[in-house]
Amino acid sequence: MAGGAPLREHYSAEVLRQAVGQRRPAHIAFPLGRPPILYPEAVRTWITEIGAHNLVILPIVVEGDVGAVVTACVRGDRPPMSPADIDLMGQILDHTHDAIGNALRFRRTQRVALALQHSLLADPPHLPGLELVARYQASPTAAEIGGDWYDAFPLSGGAVKLVIGDVAGHDLAAAVCMSQVRNMLRALAVDHEQESPADVLRRLNGALETLDGETTATCALTRLERDAEGLWRLTYSVAGHLPPLLVIGGGNGRFLQEADNPLLGLDHGRPWISAAEPLPPGGTLLLYTDGLVERRGEDIGDGLERLRRRAEALARQPLGRFCDELLTGMPVTGEDDIAMIALRVPPAGR
Repeated sequence: MAGGAPLREHYSAEVLRQAVGQRRPAHIAFPLGRPPILYPEAVRTWITEIGAHNLVILPIVVEGDVGAVVTACVRGDRPPMSPADIDLMGQILDHTHDAIGNALRFRRTQRVALALQHSLLADPPHLPGLELVARYQASPTAAEIGGDWYDAFPLSGGAVKLVIGDVAGHDLAAAVCMSQVRNMLRALAVDHEQESPADVLRRLNGALETLDGETTATCALTRLERDAEGLWRLTYSVAGHLPPLLVIGGGNGRFLQEADNPLLGLDHGRPWISAAEPLPPGGTLLLYTDGLVERRGEDIGDGLERLRRRAEALARQPLGRFCDELLTGMPVTGEDDIAMIALRVPPAGR
């Protein structure tokens, strides 16, 4: 690392900008109790309290960019740092390049994955005669990005399709794969809009072979349409995913478990099945991912039962509040992302 600038008194933030811009250390002297204003107040207070009178700013250059800035202070009656001292500190910090470089690459990858994920998880469409709300909550503790997604779109014949899914993995590759699976499913569902959800999932399972051959995912695909009497009817198929939850207006909830299939990405050789269910006026259909119910060391059935009871208690709340209260009221671990999409049929007479 190059030697530092001459010893000088300077209180402007320009010193820090020059050090970063020139990729060179800056050496600053200042009277006791008057630290440079280029630092936040809390840092200046600390510099004053330790009795520092001299500091060096050392930019750490990684892959052509300044990845970090280190400040070293001299306090008490010790002499200012010499050029040799600054060079020695630079040599020590050179050993941090790999770790900082890895952190910067991870941060860039995470930003790309987040941007991709949020671009796909847009607000659901307006559907005349129905209420529709979606929520996505990233894990506050996980360092990586998950493959959770939801989707909703109308079909030309007046039917509506709702999707919830989760691609295995927690990295940029999982986010990219999630976008591919989501887009393939939407294309298949629109192109074969008269087919049952089971047949669409069967086609999607075959299409996954065109990816890397190792992609696995879970998914719940639903189709809603009015019958001859004008009532809403649900047809659904579930591939390795948690069951949809139906809560009627009176507050009773139950999981829809009549159309379970193996997860996507496996050639199981079994027929794919769908099931049908009427959606009563005032009823709420909830699709969700496992981050909402899973807890380490707990049986998944306990988490599902907790969700059912919570959803029943919120059955009469507006749909947006219904979803928000589930997110804040469920004792989630924070180790996984949560995606959910909820649909409500208006009460009779509305």
